[in-house]
Amino acid sequence: MNIIKRRLIGVILLLSFTTIASAQLKIGYILSERIRSEYEEFKEAESQLQLEYRKVQFEFEQMGLKMDSLRQDYEVKRLMALDKGESIRQEMEQMEKQIQNYQAEKIGPQGRKQAQLEYEILGKVKKAVDKVAIDGGFDYIIDASVGLLYFKAKYDMTDDVLHELRNLDTEK
Repeated sequence: MNIIKRRLIGVILLLSFTTIASAQLKIGYILSERIRSEYEEFKEAESQLQLEYRKVQFEFEQMGLKMDSLRQDYEVKRLMALDKGESIRQEMEQMEKQIQNYQAEKIGPQGRKQAQLEYEILGKVKKAVDKVAIDGGFDYIIDASVGLLYFKAKYDMTDDVLHELRNLDTEK
């Protein structure tokens, strides 16, 4: 009986301390999707990447069309038993290698370039969030875009972070 009382008192004290500690926390949130859509540098980077992606996609499709044409020529010559299409088969093999090299050169770096751009921008966002959190005395700033189901608008720090990001841009 004595052990049960001690445990009960311990649980009550633990809950009391937790309640007191949580009452002193200052928590804010940001909407990263809004920052992504309103911060000019994000929009410019996305536009730049989209333009490059379309260019690479077009070139890749052209290579695919040439490959299809070579396959058709190969089949025609093979069926007509002209020269068994050996020269075309060799050209097809070369084209396949070109396509593989193209993918490795263009699509691989495209992903790396996107990651690099996002890393740089996210670094700025982190710096702005840190400044807003420190200046506002916040213990936590959470990204509401990834999982908060309810939040009060008065704790939304997105405008402050966007303002701080724009200040960082003008300091350059």
